[in-house]
Amino acid sequence: MSESADCPPSSFATAQVQAGYSSTMPVTAALPPIYQSNAFALRSLTHARDLFAHRAEGDVYARTGNPTAAVFEQRVAALEDGVAAAGVASGQAAVALAILALAGRGGHVVAANQLYGGTVDLLVETLPDWGIETTFVDQDDIAAWRAAVRPETRLIFAESVANPIAQVLDVRAVADVAHNAGVPLVVDNTVATPYLQRPKEFGADISVHSATKFLGGHGSVIGGAIVDLGTFDFSAEPEKWPALTDPSRRIPSGESYVEHFRDSSPFIGFIKAKHMHDLGPTLSASTAFALLQGMETLDLRMQRHSASAQRIAEHLAAHPAVARVHHPGLAGNPWHDAAARYLSKGVPSVFSIDLHSAGDDEADFARAETFIAGLRVLQLLANIGDARSIVTHPASMTHSHLSPQQLADGGISWATVRLSIGLEDVDDLIADLDRALALL
Repeated sequence: MSESADCPPSSFATAQVQAGYSSTMPVTAALPPIYQSNAFALRSLTHARDLFAHRAEGDVYARTGNPTAAVFEQRVAALEDGVAAAGVASGQAAVALAILALAGRGGHVVAANQLYGGTVDLLVETLPDWGIETTFVDQDDIAAWRAAVRPETRLIFAESVANPIAQVLDVRAVADVAHNAGVPLVVDNTVATPYLQRPKEFGADISVHSATKFLGGHGSVIGGAIVDLGTFDFSAEPEKWPALTDPSRRIPSGESYVEHFRDSSPFIGFIKAKHMHDLGPTLSASTAFALLQGMETLDLRMQRHSASAQRIAEHLAAHPAVARVHHPGLAGNPWHDAAARYLSKGVPSVFSIDLHSAGDDEADFARAETFIAGLRVLQLLANIGDARSIVTHPASMTHSHLSPQQLADGGISWATVRLSIGLEDVDDLIADLDRALALL
């Protein structure tokens, strides 16, 4: 029993556990509180039965959600103009659960060559053990997307702005390929964020995020999000999605997921009820709280990130020690026109430069090491989207598991250095880069 006027704690041991709080207390805090609890009070056994059968709304056990995470989910869904979201433990978990929920047993994925290295590892090394195969294509080759589709294809996957070369996806064209094949387009929108692009506006069906990056923005916690944008009808071809539509694989209420969650999101309902419940990639209440604080300033931060990165890219494009700048805000960039179409508010601040090649991988690595060692303001970290400006060497760090061909397909060489421009003074950042480049 919780403390009340009718039933105060009767002993020290009871008081030290229950005094001062009732699970029925109204919450009047201006900010969403941290509900730091692993379980939630149930009104009765009948109430508990209804919650477990998904006949009632409410919190049961924090592995599948908590009230603080629910606020985060509602907020990121609103930013993406989606119908529902699932908050999970990391961006990697968001990608993995979205693919698992769609591909099922023996499913097939068509994915862009231009992806974050951890996503490539997942698709190439881990998901085949689950019976899920992937065909990779050049994201700019629309004919290749069409040709890669098979009868067992269950999703198309790409990044709205690729990490680390900042290739801009032709979302509308790839979405058309996906929809002609009867499958959803899943877009990793981490680098662009919903402020710079809402993929739904161009035909995407599901958005995933590493909230660790720009959504949080402060580099203190790890989290992820899966957003159902509400545009894909899983009931149109029910045989493709048996986990959602097969009556024999129903939830405890006796309905399929499509039937039970028809007024919200069968896809998110399934992820929460099955994959979060069974696999346990939980977004903690304290992490959700920290992410919510970051999201309150997302638009302001993205404006500063984007403006500073544009100025730095323009400066580096004229620097004699830099062979190439991969920033779609530059007029000569292959994705400049796509950026004008899909990123009208600005280009993200994650992009790469190529130092002049020394002729072989080890020599290029040595040059990159000299350059990075000379930096004093930019920090060497395996992250992006932080308030701090970050430098990374993809070939030896974030994309180190990729084969030479996979690196080439992604536009990465050993002379490539990734920058994530933060919120520091842009003149300080330019001076720091110039100082380090002078060492080459």
